[in-house]
Amino acid sequence: MFTEIDRLVALSRLLGDPARRLAILGEGNTSIRTAGGRMLVKASGASLGMAAEGDFVELEPAALLAILDDPAADDATVARAFDEVEARTGRRPSVEAMLHAVCLELGGADAVGHTHPIPVLAILCSPHAEALATEMLFPDQVVVLGRSPVYVPYVDPGLELARRVRDELRTHGEPPKAVYLGNHGLFALGSTPEEVVQVTEMAVKAALVLAGALAAGGIRALSAAAADRIHRRPDEHYRRVALRGGAR
Repeated sequence: MFTEIDRLVALSRLLGDPARRLAILGEGNTSIRTAGGRMLVKASGASLGMAAEGDFVELEPAALLAILDDPAADDATVARAFDEVEARTGRRPSVEAMLHAVCLELGGADAVGHTHPIPVLAILCSPHAEALATEMLFPDQVVVLGRSPVYVPYVDPGLELARRVRDELRTHGEPPKAVYLGNHGLFALGSTPEEVVQVTEMAVKAALVLAGALAAGGIRALSAAAADRIHRRPDEHYRRVALRGGAR
């Protein structure tokens, strides 16, 4: 029987596999929901590709969201909260821990993977960045990434970025599977670690297809009606559930 930490270590090593080119050095981070309303998140400075059990810290997402909701809170507030975690566990949470809490609590996810895939980052550093979230190019993009990914222009990572994504999710409607961060990277939200991998892989494919379409003369996206139809089709719903391991 695999525990949450086992599943998180496996997810992290897979996303950090050098052959996949999703994250290098200390890039990227992962999280998973645990019992009692808590979460495990990668510690600062740890490498995804070589992640071990001791490279994660357990936090209460609700406590982090309370900091976000406090208008008087600033980076020093976050630093003090993380100082307490480091004193207790010996490891400091990733600067993105706040955003992981947002994705788990407001994004409807049970597992989250943050990576910097080269094809995705190339588009996110271009004038076409928002198209990753607004232009549905092919059916499986809709099936795996959902009908409405989120795009957020560049915001300084940490408190302000977490607040910006929180505000987006509160007004977004259906929880997204992908959150694209301008000039930064991708957050993949899943009900299972397997789904996080699938979202990440499909986001990479979507970025490559988008780049190819632009190089070939321009984007010819699916119509809104066609994308909506794919998103609602019963057979695609069952395929979506099967792909992510049968979870909701």
